[in-house]
Amino acid sequence: MNHSMINSLVSMQGLQQKLDIVANNMANINTTGFKRKEATFHDVLTTTMRQPDTFQQVGRLSPLGLTQGWGAKLSQIQTLMAQGSLQQTDLPTDLAIEGDALFEITIPSVDENGQAGQRTAWTRDGAFSLKAQPGDLENVYLTTQEGHLVMGTDDQPIRVPNYHRIQVNADGTVVAYNNLLPDQPPVQAGSLKLVQVVRPQLMQNIGDNMYTIPDAIDPALGEVLRVVAFDGANPEAAKVKVQQGFLEQSNVNLTEEMTELMLTQRAFQLNAKALTSADNMMSLANSLRG
Repeated sequence: MNHSMINSLVSMQGLQQKLDIVANNMANINTTGFKRKEATFHDVLTTTMRQPDTFQQVGRLSPLGLTQGWGAKLSQIQTLMAQGSLQQTDLPTDLAIEGDALFEITIPSVDENGQAGQRTAWTRDGAFSLKAQPGDLENVYLTTQEGHLVMGTDDQPIRVPNYHRIQVNADGTVVAYNNLLPDQPPVQAGSLKLVQVVRPQLMQNIGDNMYTIPDAIDPALGEVLRVVAFDGANPEAAKVKVQQGFLEQSNVNLTEEMTELMLTQRAFQLNAKALTSADNMMSLANSLRG
């Protein structure tokens, strides 16, 4: 296989992956809290042809020490955590984060021994609801649409007494009011645990708009995520606000994605043409007779 065919084949594989990423972004343009992904490429290998000095002849345009590339491959898929627009829903359980932060939730998991358990995940999708949980007849719990529990700053699920409505403050504090006895003082139902992303390239998308981090990384170290503390010590926390009655829309820009789609398709077509031309030239050379 000659240089042109290797170059085209490697590049087409990376471009096909980018087409899949762009298609996924466009398919989730109406997904609540979805964050678009971006592909980064790098050269697979670059070599320099070392020709003898006699190669440089009059009329020959190829310079000495010609640089050869061997295609480009996809090196990284990064999630862009840019803010999406907020859409008002007026539902008390719909929450949106204004700023750089994620809701913390728990999801079911199975360990290496096959034992069922729970693990931590994070999401920007604030389309929550209040659902009852087995074994607790006096309270309802704030959950995602899939039924995953939303966690508080005390690492316990947000729990609301029955027949209470919730009010969520900008700092994530959840207050419950009794619908049957309006004169009663409100009850503190907890405070939403919000985390900021330090290294988004290490976040793993596990589907359903949820993210985790590799098992080898301890979340408590703050290498990938750090807890938002509204104590005034962290100036970045002042930029984070929880908006009740709103949902964050996808941060996908359809115009930009269509542009990326067309550019990627043209690059793929160019490499496919180069592959076809190289194949035709090899076929022609093989058909020559002395």
